[in-house]
Amino acid sequence: MVLRKPLLLFLQLLAARQIADQSAPQWDYRDTNRWIADYPTCGGSQQSPINLDHYTSIGSLKPALKFRNYAQPFAGRLTLVNNGHTADIVLPETIRGPRPTITGGLLDGVYEAQSVHFHWGAPGGARGSEHTVNGYRYDVEIHIVHKNMKYGNAQEAMQHPDGLAVLAVMINIVDIPQTYYPGLNIVFNSLPRVRAANTNTTIINQLSLNHFLGDVDTRNFFAYRGSLTTPPCSEAVTWHVFPRPLLISREMIQRFFELRQTNGAPLWNNYRPLQTLNRRQVYRRKGGI
Repeated sequence: MVLRKPLLLFLQLLAARQIADQSAPQWDYRDTNRWIADYPTCGGSQQSPINLDHYTSIGSLKPALKFRNYAQPFAGRLTLVNNGHTADIVLPETIRGPRPTITGGLLDGVYEAQSVHFHWGAPGGARGSEHTVNGYRYDVEIHIVHKNMKYGNAQEAMQHPDGLAVLAVMINIVDIPQTYYPGLNIVFNSLPRVRAANTNTTIINQLSLNHFLGDVDTRNFFAYRGSLTTPPCSEAVTWHVFPRPLLISREMIQRFFELRQTNGAPLWNNYRPLQTLNRRQVYRRKGGI
């Protein structure tokens, strides 16, 4: 039997995740202060997420982010997984071969896209973005995770301050959206098929990574050095956060609220509380080429 490449990639990742789950301590969002007991780096001085402030951030002349292969459809189908903590999509190569990459901004090097996942709140209006802007929390936050191409794999990259780069796209709920995002809606419509933890489904539509950016103004962002927002909280991430949100219908976002954790409880409020900035600098770029 010959396995197609996307299926083979998913099976390899699933096996790796099962091995990791057997050896790594379990964690959840009920008491994030307890993470430090099993993952000491979660108590580090460069943790994420943080509040991003227009008035205290440093105006930056850093170049705009440059996107390569973001508009290219992925080769084969995407697999959406409920891993008990989030809805996660591992990204394969594109039809042109290479995965999408980013350069520019606060980055020094070329970063290759690895995965996309989401953070959200709860029914009743609880907002769920991880970062806030001027103290304002959005409804949902999308993370597009990239790895520095000078490192062989994500595990190696997590050991280095320049190992990872994450783009954060914000979403707010509206009753009647003025813009339709077909790619994101395809993902949201797939969520009911992964209600239970450790289940997956195939997205048959051909998508590109641009679908996850929507019409965000990628020239306008905050940037800073931080960490993963989940254990092991590795301080290896360069963040670029786009403050202008996509406006998505309530009907679509409510599908996140149907997902379940490994213990069967609702997967709600899967965001980490704000962390201390300490002496880090936050840069703000406004438009321009």
